[in-house]
Amino acid sequence: MEPLEIVLDADQRVAAERLDAIAARLGKRRLFHFGQRAPRGLYLYGGPGRGKTMLMNRFLDSVHTDRKRRYHFHEFFARLNAGIHEYGTIDASADALIGDAELICFDEFHVHDSGDARLVARLLDHLFARPVTLVVTSNYPPQGLLPNPLMHDLFVPTIDRILEHLDVVSVNGPTDYRSLGGRHTGFAAGHYVVGDCTTAGAVDLPVAHRQLHARALENGRLTVDFAELCGIPVSAADYLELARTVHSWVLCDVPPMGTVPEDWAMRFVNLVDVLYDADLELSIFAQVPPAELGSEIKRVPDLYRTLSRLGELREPANLEAR
Repeated sequence: MEPLEIVLDADQRVAAERLDAIAARLGKRRLFHFGQRAPRGLYLYGGPGRGKTMLMNRFLDSVHTDRKRRYHFHEFFARLNAGIHEYGTIDASADALIGDAELICFDEFHVHDSGDARLVARLLDHLFARPVTLVVTSNYPPQGLLPNPLMHDLFVPTIDRILEHLDVVSVNGPTDYRSLGGRHTGFAAGHYVVGDCTTAGAVDLPVAHRQLHARALENGRLTVDFAELCGIPVSAADYLELARTVHSWVLCDVPPMGTVPEDWAMRFVNLVDVLYDADLELSIFAQVPPAELGSEIKRVPDLYRTLSRLGELREPANLEAR
């Protein structure tokens, strides 16, 4: 069977050409000598489902070297923070993660609070001081990072550094490709069901020094209520750790995000991010259809990206929890 040809839209073609040019320069740099200046990096931004991650992964595959690293930003932050505790400083932790890489790719780059902003600023200063090419994807243009008007000005010097070192390209075509469906493996093998989850039972498992009260955990498949998984103070790093052993997830009794505390909704965003990036199956039993799940979409950063990703889940007319 012939491989499926990917037809790029106009924005995607521009981004792909810029990425191909970087890949070519990286190839020449390796071919001659490593004293050459690192190719200038790229910042791809646009709405969810516009193909930014697809373009990054395609580019990464085309760069034939083991001196490359690709991270989802949640994953990198989790490992960076763990390294700070181990090595004592941000720089030492970043060095341990980056090693001798000549190419670093960050997927879903974002900054929402002042604590993260300080860490990101220090990290970028460290990266820009090295002979490393940085490529990032984001739902936000650089000027839209740390959007809180009370804190945004504090991050402007870092935004200026981003613009100094990275070319900015919009990937924001008219189509959210996730909404077209067609993929039925990994994350998209799951279902979105309006109704009750019929799985009953009780099992406890440790997460972040707490006991998570789930309905079932069997053969790497976790069935748990939304309030139990997103209503306790856990981080994206904790979901990442849990995802190492749980490969199929069923989330029950998911309410409209406008009816729960903002930190619960933000944990839901983080959970979907982790599972989507790891391509782990997710099924949701919700109180409302997907169109009504994010009625308070402006209240929670990145919830619109979550809703786009949930658009890949199938919606059968009749389904009981397996």
